[in-house]
Amino acid sequence: MSIAESLNPDLEGGAVAGASPAGGEVASAYTGSAWRLTMRSFFDNRLGLIGLVMLLLLLLFSFAAPFVYHSNTLVANYSINLPPGPGHPLGTDGNGRDILGRLMLGGQISLIIGIASAIITTIIGTLWGAIAGFFGGAVDTVMMRIVDVLLAIPTIFILLYLQTIYHPTIALLIGTISSVSWLTAARLVRGETLSLRAREYVKAVRVMGGSRWRIVYRHIIPNTIGVVVVQATFTVANAILILATLGFLGFGLEPPAADWGSMLSGGVNYIYDGYWWLIYPAGLLIVLTVLSFNFIGDALRDALEVRLQRR
Repeated sequence: MSIAESLNPDLEGGAVAGASPAGGEVASAYTGSAWRLTMRSFFDNRLGLIGLVMLLLLLLFSFAAPFVYHSNTLVANYSINLPPGPGHPLGTDGNGRDILGRLMLGGQISLIIGIASAIITTIIGTLWGAIAGFFGGAVDTVMMRIVDVLLAIPTIFILLYLQTIYHPTIALLIGTISSVSWLTAARLVRGETLSLRAREYVKAVRVMGGSRWRIVYRHIIPNTIGVVVVQATFTVANAILILATLGFLGFGLEPPAADWGSMLSGGVNYIYDGYWWLIYPAGLLIVLTVLSFNFIGDALRDALEVRLQRR
């Protein structure tokens, strides 16, 4: 069952029971119209467009700019704490490494960890929430109580505990952030699933003998895509903030690896010495990255609400 079939209750029954080709064409046309409406609504949102442009610029800065701007970001080859000037547009840090080059490297690590964490979070949260919401009863009770217990534990405690007993790596950071981020996604998907399982097309599949697992992965999960996509954008922003927090507290990647939080933490040591280039560029990039994903998430949510109003 595609998302299209859930958009129009009048077409769902026909699709399940064996709709005519004409009915399928109508459903396809309706789907195309609904998604065109969604995209048009998104691109009409100025903040959404600003967020998209900001994200594209950040991606270019992090992944494309290093091919143009060459500097040694891992080895201390220069004088320490040089102010911005020729050869070093943003100066050097307390170890004699080029700030601009390390910002690019930090952007790669921050975005990779943020996006990878969001993907893992989305997969786990979607499966957990869909299974809990669809099966209900004791299964739902046990699964959601686990979520409630984990949500009751302060996130920062879990993160700091894991980071102190294990050697920080990119893989560990992705796993650590994902382990505390999937809970919100699971609750959102579970709420959407409770609504979807009462739809006529789900009841029709049950009557036709469709298995519960088939209903979950063929009909429930695809129809939660709106909630999942919006939540994923916010998860990326949240993951980058968590990474920055860990780096600022000294639990990020070990030098010479770079992430924006660790760079900001190192720069704070010179806050009273007037070395602004050690503090503001990293902090500004964190703010811009989080804002870009939040703007995109808000725009997607508004666009999907417009589409749902046409159902």
